[in-house]
Formats: sequence, C-alpha cells, structure tokens
Amino acid sequence: MTNETKFEQYQIQINAALDAAIPEKECLYKRIFEAMRYSLNAGGKRIRPVLVLEFARIFGISAEKAMPFAIALEMIHTYSLIHDDLPCMDNDDLRRGKPTSHKAFDEATAVLAGDALLNRAFEHILNNAGDIDSITTLKAMRCLADASGADGMIGGQMIDMEGENRALDIEETRQLQNLKTGAIIKAGAQMGCILGKADEDMYIAATEYAANLGLAFQIKDDILNVEGDSKIIGKDVGNDEKSGKSTFVKLLGLDLCKKRVSELTEKAVKEAKKLPDSEFLIWLAYNLISREK
Repeated sequence: MTNETKFEQYQIQINAALDAAIPEKECLYKRIFEAMRYSLNAGGKRIRPVLVLEFARIFGISAEKAMPFAIALEMIHTYSLIHDDLPCMDNDDLRRGKPTSHKAFDEATAVLAGDALLNRAFEHILNNAGDIDSITTLKAMRCLADASGADGMIGGQMIDMEGENRALDIEETRQLQNLKTGAIIKAGAQMGCILGKADEDMYIAATEYAANLGLAFQIKDDILNVEGDSKIIGKDVGNDEKSGKSTFVKLLGLDLCKKRVSELTEKAVKEAKKLPDSEFLIWLAYNLISREK
C-alpha cells in the first residue's frame, strides 16, 4: 500500500466515523444537529485525526480503538473553525468551498453548533472509549482539553484578535500560531502516544515532529493566502492582508517563508526518524508542504 493510499483510507475511515458520530435526529431542536453535521462533514484533510490514528498504530493500538479519540479531536477543530468564521472574529463567508456555518444557518445557530461540538467531543470519548483503560482515557482527554483551552487554541485565538488592533512582532506571531494551530496538531500526535503508552523519548520525538509540522503547515497557509487559487483552496485569498492581520508572510516575506517551511519540514522529518515505522509520517510532512490547499 502506498502512503497516499494509506492517507486516503484514513480519511475514508474518519469521514465515516464522523458521519456516524452525529446522526440525523428528528426532534424539536434538530436544527442544531443539522448545523453540527454541516460543518463536520464539509471535508478537509483530516490531518489531526490522522495523526492520532497513525501514532496510535505505531505504538500498537488499532484504528478502531483510537477512532473515538481521533473523532473528538476533529470535533474540537471543527468547532474552532465555526467560531473563527463568525462576524465577531474573521467574518468569513466561505469555508472549504461552502458557505460558512453562520451563512448557511444564522449566527446564533453557528455559535450553538460550535458549543455543541466542543461538548460532544468529550461525550464521544466517554461513551466510546471501549476497552481503553480509564487512566489512559483520562490522560488523553486531559491532553485534548489542555490543547484546546485558554492556554492552548483559545489563547492563540485571543492573541489573533489582539493582533487586529496592533501589529504583532515575529515572536508574538509564532506564539499565536503555536497555540491557535499548533496546539491541537501536537495533541493529535500526543494522544496517539498516550493511547499506545509510548515511552518518554518517543513522546518527546512525536511532540517535536508535530510542533514543526504544525508551524510549517501554518506558514504554508499564510503563503497560500497570498498566492493560492481561491477555487482550489475553497475560501477567499488575500483576506489576511485586507484585514491587516500579522502573518508570517507580512513579517518575513514570501521567499523567507518558503525557506522556513522547508527547514521546519526537515526538522519534523528528523524527529520522525527517531520513531519506529516512520515512513508515513515522513511522507506526510513532505506532502503537506507541496499542497495547493
């Protein structure tokens, strides 16, 4: 099996599990389930849950056992996108080529859909952890909660909002992205390691791999926001510059950003080589810097 085929199979498994995790429901408040499903099933690369499944596999845990944790992480990611797109934040009209949640439904429904996905993430783990022991389950849940909370993803979003009122410097921008984007990418690798009870050295290597991968991923996003094709990306390009956001491209320029993406990718690959059976992780790192969306 090629790495590309493996990636596609992971995506198929994840999409099926996401669809099953929030079934259509006939009830007085069915609109909330429609909104949750709308954003959750809108597509995407599913990088974060793929990392959970792959790191769990490396350390001996099947995709079936790891899937509830992978799905929970993607629910957290999706809720953050719904809220990020709101008029009070980025005010975006498109996400993955479709109208954003507040455009497809309304602003209040979008807020509630994001809230519901945040809660459902932890409900899903608690209801579906199966024979993963309770201590390991709690450790993985704590990892997810820490990564998505005020000292993680939400903290990064707060810095992002502060950056609309003043220019951020390079260190502030790096911290913003390490929290807003990087924290839950790292959590994907860390949760897989926790499930597989990896030793400390392996956990550190996995964390460093994901940290470098996450920053490379974000800088690549900044590059695509300048020179990408909106039809391929599925959302408007150039909106970062229009909104005055502090981005790596704005601070460093395109050429230096492209160089930095390559350097971070090589660092990720170096860390991956410390792990057992790292061929797919190495392929993934190189694949992400060559993407067009």
